[in-house]
Amino acid sequence: MKVREFVDKLNMKVWAGNNEGLEKDIKGIYACDLLSWVMSHAKKEDAWITVHTNLNIAAVGVLTEVSCIIVPEDISVEQDTIKRAESEGIVILGTGLSAYEICCKAYESGIGKTGGNK
Repeated sequence: MKVREFVDKLNMKVWAGNNEGLEKDIKGIYACDLLSWVMSHAKKEDAWITVHTNLNIAAVGVLTEVSCIIVPEDISVEQDTIKRAESEGIVILGTGLSAYEICCKAYESGIGKTGGNK
């Protein structure tokens, strides 16, 4: 599923991201707030769910090559983080859903069901 399709399906806010970023594929979901753990376990083209909103999430997004970062529970993203993400081509999304609800919606949408990231 494309990032743009998932944004539309969950009615998410796009905090940062351009058309190229929104056309990336989402192959799996990774939910974690420990950045060092994310760097060693998230897979390329995962959608990463985190409550962190600081500058470091943009750097971790670049390193892991995740397709997007999703900030749950209507948490606001810091302006410096948005600027950094824009300059790095990282998509940051926001939603009022919990991490669990995002994971359920992703699974219902077929993300991770057919040869996604494991």
